[in-house]
Amino acid sequence: MAGYQYPPELARCLAENLLIIRRRAGLSQEQLADLAGVHRTEIGNLERGVRLACIATVVKLAGALEIAPGDLLKGMAWLPPKPSRGNPRGKFVTRGPDQRDD
Repeated sequence: MAGYQYPPELARCLAENLLIIRRRAGLSQEQLADLAGVHRTEIGNLERGVRLACIATVVKLAGALEIAPGDLLKGMAWLPPKPSRGNPRGKFVTRGPDQRDD
């Protein structure tokens, strides 16, 4: 999607989740990239929050890490529009790793 601006808070949340889970699994970025079938620089970009993964990449990473795809999305949510509460367009919200239910 050319020109699409993803919400940076989602990229940061995914980055934190991926880094924590990869380290817990004892894998290097290169090892994870090989297992997931993605380029090694993709892992670094995702862990730095430079990129936001597409759903296919999330599923590949989850499979390589032997976790549910939702584990990489923990702490992310969408609040639907509620004009009466000052939220006319809806918004993404995230919680840090220390605030998530792991």
